Amino acid sequence: MRRLPTTIPQQQLTPEQFGRLNDVPDLFEWLANITNANTRRAYRDDLAGFMKFVGLNQPQQLRTVSRPHVIAWRKELERRSLKPATIRRKLAALSELFDFLCEKNSIDRNPVNGVQRPREGANEGKTPALSDAQARRLLDAPTPTTLKGKRDRAILATLLYHALRRSELCLLSVGDYQLRRGVPTLMVQGKGGKIRYLPVHPQAAQRIEEYLDLAGHRANEMGALFRPVRNSGGDLEKAISPSSIYKDVLKRYARDARIPEGMLRPHVLRATAATNALENGADITKVQEWLGHASIVTTRLYDKRRSKPEESPSFKVAY
Repeated sequence: MRRLPTTIPQQQLTPEQFGRLNDVPDLFEWLANITNANTRRAYRDDLAGFMKFVGLNQPQQLRTVSRPHVIAWRKELERRSLKPATIRRKLAALSELFDFLCEKNSIDRNPVNGVQRPREGANEGKTPALSDAQARRLLDAPTPTTLKGKRDRAILATLLYHALRRSELCLLSVGDYQLRRGVPTLMVQGKGGKIRYLPVHPQAAQRIEEYLDLAGHRANEMGALFRPVRNSGGDLEKAISPSSIYKDVLKRYARDARIPEGMLRPHVLRATAATNALENGADITKVQEWLGHASIVTTRLYDKRRSKPEESPSFKVAY
């Protein structure tokens, strides 16, 4: 029997491979990883604004960017009186780009790391959160007997128990609903193509199971998890769209649940889930990972524990 070698020879990079390590890849590759069209357009404009400010003409010049460049840009944005949320988004876009370049071995550090990002007002975002009673009414609004009702009950539970973005929910395939260490789990593709694994709440798991049992596409693991129940074009295998979730699910059942239409902002269910988790003792760093936030500053915007109306001193006044 042949003896195995005691050492494994090291494979060396060729001169061509070594030279390519420092190349900056086509930035369209980074943009293509951003699935939301609005975010992609905003990030593209943010990058163009930064490059113009610093005086960069070619993507290769991004290797010369240092932390002082980023700080100077932030100060310029503040001088222009941009909203703190806008400045945070621009810095987040730049940070995601440099994380991408680090992953591609084009640079060895992210110059945005450590740059302070502005806070907004009392450190609370403007997206409202539903009360617990409103959330329960919304969860129970769809009828539990029809295919559309079962699908919509599963969609609402997936959003309200796991704080997904609508675009993330639409990207879920049947195979993304899986067992990990014996626990039903969602494999969620977030911004920048980042993957996070979210254990499924038992109530949401029950609703997803009931929907799949009736829908009949459980075996199609590569297919969309949440699909249209009717389509004028006849294609019922593609994923439901974010606009359909908003118009055909959220708006419809919000009326049934007596939720004011003015509260139906894009991230209201995400804010509701994050707020509820924090109120019930979840660690904020765990919530940051759960939401897929790069910065805990963004997560704190969802922390509305100090603004519960029922705890206002107004209700302590007695004449």
